[in-house]
Amino acid sequence: MSIRDIVTTNVQTVDPDATIFEVAQLMRDVDTGVVPVVSGGLLAGVLTDRDIVVRVIADGADPRTARVNDYMTRNPTTVTLDTGIQQAAQLMQRDQVRRLPVVQGPELVGIISIGDLAVDTDKDRLVGDTLEEISRPAAPDLPS
Repeated sequence: MSIRDIVTTNVQTVDPDATIFEVAQLMRDVDTGVVPVVSGGLLAGVLTDRDIVVRVIADGADPRTARVNDYMTRNPTTVTLDTGIQQAAQLMQRDQVRRLPVVQGPELVGIISIGDLAVDTDKDRLVGDTLEEISRPAAPDLPS
């Protein structure tokens, strides 16, 4: 089974010039925790609800004026439609992420989440192992 079988294709995206406030409203309205950032039809990055909290709010930036371009994660790990589900799970584990943009070349075609992996035949073990690795605490980046 490949990503092609589980990809969500009707993904809301934002422009890098959008404000953080606009993205937060979009996340609320479509009930998502991640929004791909697309510029000229190409994936430029992603912005998560966690990014908003730990990069924007915690730094004291004003969400009404702060721009996505300044806070998004650039060069996110991606998969293609032909990537196997096991490989996608391994990438999620390695990078401790719960969602992966799906690309065809540099163009965004969809997104998958850890929940989407549950369609695999060995789903309980795959999802459990992936979630355990994603949730493993990383060393905190504390100020000096």
